[in-house]
Amino acid sequence: MPLLTKEQLEELMSFDTPTISNAIERFNIRSKIEGFMSPDIKCILPCKKTIIGYACTAKISTIKPPTPEQQNLAMDYYAKVQETDFPTISVLQDIDPKPAGSFWGEVNATTHKALGCLATITNGGVRDLKEVEELGFGYFASCVLVSHCYTHVEEYDCPVEVGGLTVKPGDLLAADRHGVISIPKEIAPKLADACRKAAEAELPVLNGCRKAIAEGRKVSMEELAKWRAEMAAKRIQK
Repeated sequence: MPLLTKEQLEELMSFDTPTISNAIERFNIRSKIEGFMSPDIKCILPCKKTIIGYACTAKISTIKPPTPEQQNLAMDYYAKVQETDFPTISVLQDIDPKPAGSFWGEVNATTHKALGCLATITNGGVRDLKEVEELGFGYFASCVLVSHCYTHVEEYDCPVEVGGLTVKPGDLLAADRHGVISIPKEIAPKLADACRKAAEAELPVLNGCRKAIAEGRKVSMEELAKWRAEMAAKRIQK
């Protein structure tokens, strides 16, 4: 599938992930309980706008020292980040039984941003929060950690599973304070328009209820049923 243009990416970044999720539902291409990460993956640093990017993947471990062969994988992985379509999101699966050391700190976040990466998404941990927040690099992770332990890359450019979602190299992802969702590439060019329609579909309920709140009154059940019926009809309109 062709890449999104800079303009298309910027347009999508103006919508939050709940709106993107609602918009994807309009295409009926996957179950409503698929395509997003579990709440185990949290937005660790403030996220002012939605991050949209193409996945660059790797598996990491921290509890044992790397073998000589594994030591060489880091630069190969960095090269893959550099050549992955911009904007890039690094998606790392921590394969340890539970997170021990953090791959992510000021050095790796700065390195990745210089290679065209906007954020990381990992089931492992992150650290150096102050420095990375100032850098403007996105942190989506399961926890915050102190040490890097024996952090090393075990495999890269491979399918990974993070937050219950399988992510393949090159997958298009959206992430913000609500979490992480994958965007099917076949609908990506049409998704911004679908986001606008998804937001507009809620207006009968929102506008009616807001008006009642401003007037200091309760809405009637007849009003609410009418507005919800209008919303339901708009949600299925193409």
